[in-house]
Amino acid sequence: MATVTTPTVRPGIAERLSQMIRIPTVSAELEERGPAPFEEFVALIAELYPLTHEELGLERHTDFGLLFHWEGNGATSDEPVVLMAHYDVVPVDESDDWTHPPFAGVIADGSVYGRGALDDKGPLIVVLEAVENLLADGFVPPRDVYLSFGGNEETYGRAAEEIARVLRERGVVPWLVVDEGGAVVDAPLPFVPGRAAMIGVGEKGVMTLRLTARGDGGHASAPPSSTAVRRIATAVDRLGPTTFRPRASKAILRMLSQLAGQTPGPARHLLRLLSSAPLLTAQVFAALGGEPAALVRTTVAPTMQSGGTAANVLPSQASATVNLRIALGETTQQTVFRVRRRIRDPLVTVEVVEASEPSPESPTDNAQFALLAEALDVAFPGVPAVPYVMMAATDSRHFHRFSPAVYRFAPLDMSNAQRSSIHGVDESVEIAALERGERFHRALLERLG
Repeated sequence: MATVTTPTVRPGIAERLSQMIRIPTVSAELEERGPAPFEEFVALIAELYPLTHEELGLERHTDFGLLFHWEGNGATSDEPVVLMAHYDVVPVDESDDWTHPPFAGVIADGSVYGRGALDDKGPLIVVLEAVENLLADGFVPPRDVYLSFGGNEETYGRAAEEIARVLRERGVVPWLVVDEGGAVVDAPLPFVPGRAAMIGVGEKGVMTLRLTARGDGGHASAPPSSTAVRRIATAVDRLGPTTFRPRASKAILRMLSQLAGQTPGPARHLLRLLSSAPLLTAQVFAALGGEPAALVRTTVAPTMQSGGTAANVLPSQASATVNLRIALGETTQQTVFRVRRRIRDPLVTVEVVEASEPSPESPTDNAQFALLAEALDVAFPGVPAVPYVMMAATDSRHFHRFSPAVYRFAPLDMSNAQRSSIHGVDESVEIAALERGERFHRALLERLG
């Protein structure tokens, strides 16, 4: 059994996260800001985590991928663990009313505020804190450990894709991969009390489509019955919430079964019923709308439209961009086929801009999931590990094709308001949550044997 160190967190974790937040690593604004913020961030973590940089090997993959290698000393060193995070963040709308400036890294009221506090510099820093503390204690893991940090996750994640490719080419098959995703939440469903650690055992695929239509241009005073703009508007309107049929994956049924155990009263019987009736569950969740509906079906979200050069000119071309999140059990090919069938217009071109398949589901009856539960019990006593489906895309999607156990979990407490602040306004993380997150990763690494 691995030696368990006394839980000690270096003072100043909030200050170190604040320094990270103050560097605007906005990958979507790379052309405007240039690569300097990203290089500044890499230099900062070298300064803040000297033991990690002295003891672990570091490789750069693409301009934005950092791969640290911590050599283990046990018989299972060839079955490593990969801990993932990303250090880029999404842009900020300057018109939004933030309580504290988004890139100021303000520490107030027991929290650290700013863009990236939760997504994903907070989850990144607790990994580095745990590794640095264990190194200071002289700990050597029984398995090899890789830290995979990407700087362009928010813009598809080419760095993580390259890191995964290199490891696979070297014959490195991770025993366990942990990336961002779920969190420790209150009331995981509206009628389920208590706290739960929601661990993503799978994630939906992602696809971006561009719909394009051409038409006769001309003066707007005499429009034809069918114009490019009207064709696109009709096509988008046909891609409503019911474009794809709902279906409950095994992960959702497992989630309901586990939540039933902590739910009192009639709700417990309802959860047990739903966990054994996938067709009924799919229909109920779809009817609820919002996040429950997104858990059981491929979602379609028109995000951009364009066409035209002047208010009184008919454009000869119009287009719309549609973002889809593909449910587990479906494929990108099936998705495009269904979109074309729903649009029912041969004069609307459907182009796949980018796409990645949904992940397979990682099991919950294996040693890897049990290890996550053990680490949870150290950092969050009494909080159960509950499987669910991750609706957003993560860098870990580049690993699930060759690693048998990929999980998406950021070991931080997140309220509903905090979860809503991700990619939104007033993103923040509690300092106490950072300390618990560090304890989670330290416990996980200590128990790898």
